[in-house]
Amino acid sequence: MRFRPEQHLRRQSDFRAVRELGRRVDCGAFTLWWYRRAMPVETTGMFPAAPAKNTRVGVVASIAAVGAAVQRTRAKRRLRAVFREHQQLVPPDCDLLLVARAAVNRLPFPEVEQKFIEACRRITPPKDV
Repeated sequence: MRFRPEQHLRRQSDFRAVRELGRRVDCGAFTLWWYRRAMPVETTGMFPAAPAKNTRVGVVASIAAVGAAVQRTRAKRRLRAVFREHQQLVPPDCDLLLVARAAVNRLPFPEVEQKFIEACRRITPPKDV
């Protein structure tokens, strides 16, 4: 699946909201912050407007946590790829913030994928049986 422009966290206020209002899941190689946005209840005429159901994601890799530019770029690229492959596991009205650590570059890609899948299972509400 593509990683569309409307799926990016863009504004600093969006990043701050995820950190301040959201919850955190420690995945070892990275930290996943998530915040479930309130669905807008705007009305236009008689019918309610369709709510935005895009999951948005932001990726952060700092010099202190990951290293030089090459390592930071690789860490961000890997985390974006994991999100792109498994974005259907994330609830549709969530904002995610993936904060890279140095281990994200040392681990094999399937292991990073598995950590992301496990984190998504933890943030997804259980389905009614």
